Amino acid sequence: MRQVFSRWPSRATAAPRGGPVDTGDLPAWMLARPPKRRWVRLERSGTVALLVVAPAILAAAAGWAAATPSGPATPLIAGIAGLAVGAAAVRVMRSERALETSRARLTTLFERAGIALWREDWTAVGEAVMALRRAGITDLECHFASHPDELRALRARVLITDVNAFTLEETGAPDKAACLGPLDRLLPDTDQTFVQWIVAFGRGDRFFRSEAHVRRADGSEVDMLFTAMLPSDLAGFAEIVVTALDVTAFKQAQRHFALADTELARASRITTIGALSASIAHEVNSPLAVIVANAQAGLRWLRRPQPDLGEATAALDDIVAAATRARDVIARTRSYLGNAPRVFDAVDLLQAARDANLLVERELRALGASVHLAASGEVPRIAADRIGLQQVFVNLLVNAAQAMAAGVGPRDITVAITRRDGHVAVAVSDTGPGIGAERRARIFEPFHSTKVGGMGMGLAICRNLIDAHGGDIWVDAAPGGGAAFHFTLPVSHA
Repeated sequence: MRQVFSRWPSRATAAPRGGPVDTGDLPAWMLARPPKRRWVRLERSGTVALLVVAPAILAAAAGWAAATPSGPATPLIAGIAGLAVGAAAVRVMRSERALETSRARLTTLFERAGIALWREDWTAVGEAVMALRRAGITDLECHFASHPDELRALRARVLITDVNAFTLEETGAPDKAACLGPLDRLLPDTDQTFVQWIVAFGRGDRFFRSEAHVRRADGSEVDMLFTAMLPSDLAGFAEIVVTALDVTAFKQAQRHFALADTELARASRITTIGALSASIAHEVNSPLAVIVANAQAGLRWLRRPQPDLGEATAALDDIVAAATRARDVIARTRSYLGNAPRVFDAVDLLQAARDANLLVERELRALGASVHLAASGEVPRIAADRIGLQQVFVNLLVNAAQAMAAGVGPRDITVAITRRDGHVAVAVSDTGPGIGAERRARIFEPFHSTKVGGMGMGLAICRNLIDAHGGDIWVDAAPGGGAAFHFTLPVSHA
């Protein structure tokens, strides 16, 4: 993994203590020794001295008083010992009060912060990540893409141990008890960021930041931005403090702005088309008028008692010139309105799949689909049209989610990317009902659709785009049931 997938990518990947990225080196927290237990440090070192010396003074005074006949020194010694004990008691009380004050301040900061704060126990995840890394598994995202049930079981072992008061307002929970317990009570199965926490742990990142959606008490979902400092040793997994900021309203405002921009762009296009149409009409009408005038003149020259072939020929020459001009106008118009030549760049297929996933994330979430991305080994970049390939991924992801919409159980979409001889192979598999063999032969034909209201153009567009890149696309049955769409693209050697 080169970068944690997130709408809000962290810039702190594998910070000083984390070690190099994309290597088999274990992160520093796995190599850290368990912290040694130490005596609690009191307010001042003098307190410890008094606690030790005062009993000794009392014992010495008692022994002296027992061995020495009553005299004026005995009350003095007893008084000194009493003062020492009293001073020690005062120091202890001061230390306890200071400790209580510190605890009260921390509690106040935690409870009265204007942002949701969660205390979470990730110990089971830390132990699982350590076991996988020590077993030689470095690509954790690929591992869990092949074992989604293992990922779900691990998510259920993350425990929310405490939340602050503001969290109750954000989630609509009646009390803290409604939020405490396994993380999957609040994090729905459609969340795609939990595995990226695991990837960040496996890499040794300093902190993690990502956007996820959380289930509120009333069953609705809100978008939240999570941030957390990651532990520096295994013991630190027992308490990770996570901040959660509700960004639902912000994203809705952004969508409204995007819609306004779209409408503005549409109005601009309509204006442009109107101006272009007027220009075309002006430019085409002129040669058409010349053609008509010269054709009429040529007919008149030919219909004379003595046809004037020279004038008729000149009129026909003018007709050809005017027609050529009209043709050039049409050619320029087609060039202006037509698609520009495709620009082929060096494209990272895994990143293209992530970008496409983000584009349709809300639609996939509404359909209850979970996407798992996996790239086996080093996948070379290919020379391709980035936007075209994103469109292929978008069509295949949405089709897979729609195919599983009526089913029960987990709705997993797995995108697997591997390198083969001279090609990069991509497989998009789902756990839906699958596609019958009799339909596979026609499924890429234009206007062939089995969906209500479907135009039957999505897969036809995918085939045209893959063909334009010199690749191949087909569909067969997924190993665990469902459909598996495959396409291959040649590796550029330029």
